[in-house]
Formats: sequence, structure tokens, C-alpha cells
Amino acid sequence: MTASVGSTENAAKRILQSVQDLAPAIAARAGEIEEARRVPKDLLDKLTAAGCFRVLVPRSHGGIGADLASAMRVFEQLSRADASVGWIVMLGASTWIDIASLPKATFDSLYAKGPDIFLSGVISPMGARAIPADGGYRVSGRWTFASGCQHAQWLYGNTIENPETHSMRIALFSPDQVKIEDTWRVSGLAGTGSHDFVAENVFVPAERTFQLFADEPSLDVPLLRIPVPALLGMEIASAALGIARGALDDVVGLASKKVPLLDQTPLVANPLFQHRIGTVDVMLRAARSLLYAEAEDAMAAAIANAEFTPQRRARMRSASTWAATTAASVVDTAYTAAGGSSVYLRHPLQRRLRDVHALTQHFLIKLDTLTASGAVLAGAEPNLMLF
Repeated sequence: MTASVGSTENAAKRILQSVQDLAPAIAARAGEIEEARRVPKDLLDKLTAAGCFRVLVPRSHGGIGADLASAMRVFEQLSRADASVGWIVMLGASTWIDIASLPKATFDSLYAKGPDIFLSGVISPMGARAIPADGGYRVSGRWTFASGCQHAQWLYGNTIENPETHSMRIALFSPDQVKIEDTWRVSGLAGTGSHDFVAENVFVPAERTFQLFADEPSLDVPLLRIPVPALLGMEIASAALGIARGALDDVVGLASKKVPLLDQTPLVANPLFQHRIGTVDVMLRAARSLLYAEAEDAMAAAIANAEFTPQRRARMRSASTWAATTAASVVDTAYTAAGGSSVYLRHPLQRRLRDVHALTQHFLIKLDTLTASGAVLAGAEPNLMLF
């Protein structure tokens, strides 16, 4: 083990320990976060100080440069405390990957003052247009689901550059170039502040744009060799696992005190409850083992500069979808096992239920992913652009 690898591993472990220390305070504020529909600044400051937003940023730009599985453990632990916090950290630590194909001078300038940069953006173009102009582009559009946009130092949105060829160009905006509209009133992940943002005929210099799926990354680090849909899918699934483990924490804590109607012993002593918990616990552990095994395999392949074949991508994508779907099933069971107690909006299991089902609506872990993975196994040619 080289000194750099050792120092990276130690730094990642320190971040994980820091979030474990913060977890009780985060969980205690989950209701506040949901009601405010954003993560409060003082908590963001603590997460930043802990190194959460630099965990995956390359060492060349002042970050930790941790491996994928180490970062996923951070996202999972935070999601166990509160799903919205886990989601914001997951994206805040990873969004630089979306814009790594910016010209190198531009990318470097973003990190000139340090690695704790929060970017918020949207890859779906949603009808936005980039019209060529002298020295750059005139950009207009609306982008939805921009998590954390209210505290982002930079925002980016994908656009249609040429409708005839369907070529797409991502543009990077400063906050003063866009308008954030308060649209995030939702059932789950309410604390992520995933509002819309709008640009109206904004000039963006060419050096703050790049063509999606055409321009190569301007830096070479192993993480960027992992196909982005597969990488982000695994990160999302790690957050789902954290929500599910938190739900089991909640229902076991409730069951030790709750005595159901007409019973004489706490719910925790009920054989059916014990069977349910034993079953979903092993389901969750199995899903977690598979997901992290795929993450470690992907990282090893990236370090070795090995090919990400359709078969390898299929394993990664299917593991993510299965893990997230399993996590949702675990939360459903915990919610049901709690009985009438869990129907109150103030109850943590009510929030876990809404959060995990909001998460599983993400297109990267939709059930169609398993269809695409099955097609690969059957010898069909998948669309690797989003696979």
C-alpha cells in the first residue's frame, strides 16, 4: 500500500466516523429539515467541515479522492440518520463528475479556492436550448429536480444544441444568472430543496460549456472511467440501504415499548414481528453485500483501466436497482409492522416510507433497468448511452 492510498483510506474513515458522530443530531432534526424543505446552513457547515463534499473530489483538486465504496458508506450512514441529508451529500460529493468534460482550465478554476464546492444541476435537457453566439451560447430553459440549488456555488443544465442531430450541450451558470423557483412541495425527500431553476436568454461563455457524450473528461482519474449511470445508480442505492436500516432501527425501538391492543407483552416479543424483522434484515444484508461487491469490482476495474463491458455494466445496474427495490420493501415491512403508530406524519417511519419511495422513482433505478440487464444476458445489444 502506497502512502497516498493509505492516507486516502484514513481520510475516508475519518469522514465516516465524523458522520457517525453527527448522525444522532441529524436524526433529531429530521422533522425540521423536512418542514424547511432544505438542509439548514449550520448543518451544511458541519457536513462541509467533516469533509463530506470533498470525499470523491480528486486529490489533484484538493479532495480526498476516496474509492466508490468508501464514499457510499458515508452516504448510507447519513441516509440512515435522514434521507434528505444523505441525498444532498451524495449529490454534493458527486456532481463534479457530471461536469468533468469542461475545459480543464475552467474545471480547475472551480476548485481554485478549495475542494468544498457544491454544484447543483440537471442532465435532462427538458427542452432547454443553447443558441450559438459570439464567444459562447445564449441559453434559455427550465430545469427540474435541482437538488440543493439554493446553496449551490454553481449550477449546470443540459440543453439541446442542435435539434436535428439531437446533440446536447451542458452549460455552467453562476447563481446570479438563473432564477430559482419554489416548486419543491413533495411527498418524500422533501428536505433536499430540489426546486426548478430557470435561465432566460443567458449568455454562457463557450469555455463554460461542453458537448455531452462527445467531449472527453479533462482529467483522468479512475472514478471517471466508471460509466456515470452505473456509478450514480450505485450511490443512489447506497442511500436507499441507509433509509431501510434506519427504518429497522425505528421499528425495533418502537416495538420494545409498544404493547399492542389486547396483548400483554411488547410488540418485540410477538413471533410474527420477530419473523418479519429476521426476514427483512437478511434481505437487506444480502442486497448490501451484492451492491458493495459490485462497487469494489467497478473500482478495481477502473484502476486497472479495464473495459466496462455490457455484461459488467448490467451487473452494476441490476445490483443497484435490486438493492434499492429491496430497501423499499424492507421499509414497507417496517412501516406495516409498526401498526397504527406509523401513520402519523410526525413518526419517523412515515417519513422513511415517503423518502424511500421518492428515491425509487429515480430513472437510474427504475425497474426497466432489470429488463435491460436481462437483455444483455440474453445476448441483445443494449443502449449503452444510459447503461
